[in-house]
Amino acid sequence: MNVTSPSNIAPETLARIIDVGRRLNSTVDMNSLLRQIINEAADLLDCEGVSLLLYDPRRKELRFKATVGEASRQLENQAVPLKGSIAGRIFLNNEAIIVQDVRRTEGWNPKFDAESDFHTRGILGVPLHDGSGQPVGVLEAINKKKGDFDETDVAVLSTFSDLAGAAVSKAQLFDELQQAYFRLNELDRLKSDFIALASHELRTPLSVILGYVSYLREHAKGEQVEQLDLTMKAAMRLRSLIQDMVNLQYVNSAEATTQFETFDLAQIIRAVVVDREETALAKQLTLKLHLPSSPLRLTAEPDMVKLIIDNLVNNAIKFTPAGGRVDVGAALRDEEIWFYVRDTGIGIPVEQLNRIFDRFYQVEPHLKRHYEGLGLGLAIVKELVDLHGGRVWAQSELDKGSEFFVVLPLVPPPPRNTEALRAEPPAK
Repeated sequence: MNVTSPSNIAPETLARIIDVGRRLNSTVDMNSLLRQIINEAADLLDCEGVSLLLYDPRRKELRFKATVGEASRQLENQAVPLKGSIAGRIFLNNEAIIVQDVRRTEGWNPKFDAESDFHTRGILGVPLHDGSGQPVGVLEAINKKKGDFDETDVAVLSTFSDLAGAAVSKAQLFDELQQAYFRLNELDRLKSDFIALASHELRTPLSVILGYVSYLREHAKGEQVEQLDLTMKAAMRLRSLIQDMVNLQYVNSAEATTQFETFDLAQIIRAVVVDREETALAKQLTLKLHLPSSPLRLTAEPDMVKLIIDNLVNNAIKFTPAGGRVDVGAALRDEEIWFYVRDTGIGIPVEQLNRIFDRFYQVEPHLKRHYEGLGLGLAIVKELVDLHGGRVWAQSELDKGSEFFVVLPLVPPPPRNTEALRAEPPAK
């Protein structure tokens, strides 16, 4: 039997179906939604029982997911084959079916009545559709209390079923998104655990290597000096990568361990610039500092702020070719301190400016890289700035340089949890 037009439905019944559909669409918990659907369907059809079956595409069968009536517990999650069953015929033909006497109907399986101690007389079944009109299951009304199921009942259940099917599809999508979110969180946790373990395990043997190479370098002669210098340089590169990994773990635990204090930001900026002057000189870069004469008093976590500044200055030096210039400055604006690092380096494509603060993101393709690193420096900057209630952004033009801005409030928001032990601070 084909689905009857909703015009057969009384206006008050149609208004009720629409109201129920609105409530169904506001429910995202699948169990609650299925229970609502079968209870409302039983009231609408005035029948002894209602069953909702959903299609399992992997097993290619229908399964009871919710039932109301005496057979509810016994039937839930039992499988129903598509071929040779009434529900399967409804699903495959995508049309409503009325069965007034199941004992005279091909495809009726009496085992469900036997297992649930329930007596089924008549069935009205309609397909359950998703938002695109594809069948995703079957909704069955069992044993009308007064009289037999008729075409008006088909219209009522079919109309209701379309609204219910859309709500089920929405809930399924929400559930899939939740599961994907949980899987991503778990993967992120596993990745963080691996990074923490790897960085810890690598630091000890690297310290031995650096100590031994330093000892050999002091006593080396001739070609050995050059070879040991290359070894030392490679070991220092490895130490820098490991420190990035350590700093990432520092950021991961920073929210629970932040302890603010008031200090002069200008002093930290000067210290970072002094530390980087030798590197800039080796690359034939001009490194300029622009600070006001008065102190820049800031309430923040000093180690974190130093890491922010150091990463940005180091980033500018790293991506600026020989003969270039790096400017570092800060100033007080209202109730905020604005810090900037400006360079004449290679620049960043405009379309990638919003991605450079993502963890592990690299502007260069990983197989054609000219610059070393894990892609963590700017991500660490962003997360530490966020932790202080600040803002960070960049503006850039290819082959002309980049400018990074960090804005920190003079008094940051209070930390959410200051009771945990302090995390390991970044390298000085």
